[in-house]
Amino acid sequence: MIQAVNAFLLGFPALFSIVNPISGAFIFRGVTANRPPEVRAAIARRVALYSLFVMMGALWARSFILAFFGITLAALRVAGGLVVALSGWHLLNTPERREVRKQEQAVPAEGADDIALFPLTVPITTGPGTISVAVTLGAGHPQLFAGLGWFFLGMTAAALAMTVVIWFTYYYADRLATLMGPHGTRTVTRLAAFLLLCIGVQILITGVADVLGPLLAGREGGKP
Repeated sequence: MIQAVNAFLLGFPALFSIVNPISGAFIFRGVTANRPPEVRAAIARRVALYSLFVMMGALWARSFILAFFGITLAALRVAGGLVVALSGWHLLNTPERREVRKQEQAVPAEGADDIALFPLTVPITTGPGTISVAVTLGAGHPQLFAGLGWFFLGMTAAALAMTVVIWFTYYYADRLATLMGPHGTRTVTRLAAFLLLCIGVQILITGVADVLGPLLAGREGGKP
């Protein structure tokens, strides 16, 4: 059971930081501003559901992705940790620039009949960054029969909780905008970015330990 709790405590903050549903809610509000309330509610539900599919697919397909490309877990952790940490660092320093880019991605689809999947789910809510984080988290599972079931139970719970947060923030985007204001949004965005930076560094440390551990052990074992 403790493995599931630990997996949840690792997965949910990482997903929350990279998805950043609060800033995403402001983009959702702008993109769907000309639609009736019941249509906006339906779009919010669909975005949350599609986001769940994206996160769960990345979490569960991680082994097949690694096997297909011949990538080791240590290499994925090092590369994934770097990507996550750099994403957090970039967002920490220029959060407004990232949100402006997302706004630009959303503009061409404003007149589309169905905008829930593209661009609101991909790439705005669960884009390449979210997929890479989910793959990295899924690849960090323990060995078979050593808490594997509890690990994925915790990760699945983290994805489900993230889905609920996405739906809630998007559904109440108008109230959230009024409550927080521009200053509050920037503050939350930077806090999430710092948390994402810390998670990326932790993943990177784990990957480096995986690479250097066998080398150091072999050197010590070769001593007379």
